[in-house]
Amino acid sequence: MNLRWCIALVLWLSMGGCPVSAAGDLRAHPSPYLAMHAEDPVAWREWGPEVLAQARRENRLILVSVGYFACHWCHVMQRESWRDPQVGRLLNAAFIPVKVDREIAAALDARLQLFAERTRGFGGWPLNVFVTPEGYPLFALAYAPRDEFLRIAGALDARWRKEGPRLAALAREAARGPAASGKPPDWPTDFLDAARRQADPLRGGFGAGSKFPMVPQLMALLDWELRHPDAERRQWLLLTLEQMRDGGLRDHVAGGFFRYTVDPDWHEPHFEKMLYDNAQLALLYLRAGRGFARADLSRVGLETLDFMLAELATGGAFAASLSAVDGRGEEGGAYLWQSESLRRLLNAREWRAARRVWGLDGARTFAAGYLPLWRRTPSGEEAGVLAAALGKLRAARSGRLRAAAIPRDGKVLAGWNGLALQALSEASVQGPRYGDAARRLLETLRGRLWDGRRLLKGYVNDRRGGPRMLSEGELEDYAYLAQGAWRWWERSRDPAARDFALELARAAWRDFSTPGGLSLERGALLAGTAADAWEDGYGPAPAAVLAALSVQSGDAGLSELALRAIVRARSQAIDYPLGRASLAVLPTP
Repeated sequence: MNLRWCIALVLWLSMGGCPVSAAGDLRAHPSPYLAMHAEDPVAWREWGPEVLAQARRENRLILVSVGYFACHWCHVMQRESWRDPQVGRLLNAAFIPVKVDREIAAALDARLQLFAERTRGFGGWPLNVFVTPEGYPLFALAYAPRDEFLRIAGALDARWRKEGPRLAALAREAARGPAASGKPPDWPTDFLDAARRQADPLRGGFGAGSKFPMVPQLMALLDWELRHPDAERRQWLLLTLEQMRDGGLRDHVAGGFFRYTVDPDWHEPHFEKMLYDNAQLALLYLRAGRGFARADLSRVGLETLDFMLAELATGGAFAASLSAVDGRGEEGGAYLWQSESLRRLLNAREWRAARRVWGLDGARTFAAGYLPLWRRTPSGEEAGVLAAALGKLRAARSGRLRAAAIPRDGKVLAGWNGLALQALSEASVQGPRYGDAARRLLETLRGRLWDGRRLLKGYVNDRRGGPRMLSEGELEDYAYLAQGAWRWWERSRDPAARDFALELARAAWRDFSTPGGLSLERGALLAGTAADAWEDGYGPAPAAVLAALSVQSGDAGLSELALRAIVRARSQAIDYPLGRASLAVLPTP
């Protein structure tokens, strides 16, 4: 990576046509995220080979804008920029604007996030990447206010018209990426050391800024701890689990976890609820509860599954997410409470306990009200009083939701539902409702998405209840669903589940193996360095999941493929061992 080029380009862009409607293209799209952009004055297109062909014919840069339906800042940027006529005129005249739902095109998003992290130091959503006609990423930015975005896009257009060949050459050079420094990690020692260095010993989790659950890392550390006990690691894991349970990451009224908190104390969430977070956290708490003999942790896992069954269930499967923005356009509005409303709902004892434990005697973090969470440890008496208070809030909240329902992204995604299947399988020993849900889920996904050779990404139920199919599945879909089916076979001994898991695993090795190793996608259109299939993201690394299942399967052919791939992956020098948690704890060949 030419860092001097990156710095120069940022400095360039910091200095100071006719609108086309895209409504006919996106209004009926099965992705709610793409459909919500149908009325923008920006003439959004879908990503595909025809976009690159047009860009080459017209020598125009492509703006690839990635987001998802539940994302708070994606809604903000749409309101401020994508619905602005001046932004629309500029983008339609100077660029080919493309909208991408990151939940459908996960591998494309991973490539673009990799570029953003290398050149800007961070990724996230919304992500806006300007791409050359050859398909090489040139410049990335996340959320930007309207005026800043206009300034950057205008400067980039002017530079492209003046120095297009030079910028194209720099984009090709940047695509090579930096070589990893040093020698290959010593697994799992380097991973464990990296986790210890980056762990927050006072508040749990990783880092000193925004707090994400980072479930793949927590799951790997829990797995390692249960096999190789260490008092310090155990204490930190329990601290992290308790902080996530008691703080603002969790919805204490209606259940489920939000995606992350913006503060290091786990108090202030962004309010989207994602299926993948809740499925993985349910599994994490169930395993921690069993491993540490902590019924309170197991109860969190079951309550999270109860939330999924109540709020995300759709026709035997699960929807992708609940939006951060309620039906009135207010972020977190359904979850926040004004003091006056709470005083009317609660009796004097409940109000006193809530005021002290939930921190209602302090300044409000959110303009729309207070978020119930355990800012102080309740006494034994207060815990019972607050349980009654939460029951009252739960009943009142159902009326609020009728007034301003939280929009739901109804996409049924194969991979994310595979994560849910794994958690339900784990919980099946706790009660028949979880086993029944797991069985229905597997039958739904296998019946609708698998044709015996190919797995589809997912579907969306139309207004009549029929499925509208999405594109072909990616590696994560095959790996996560195969793992879920395998876990259900382990619990139920249903031979059809075992056969399905092995079919998916064989298809994944067949369709995603390349001379360079496993790929996250088939036939990439974007040029440059691909994202690493062995690196953990919002979920465990798909390559590591596939390899683990293949080794466990007892199938000689699958096991041989997996062990060779593990050896190769572990022999590569990398700079971030914490990002390969799932690889770190795989069996040593």
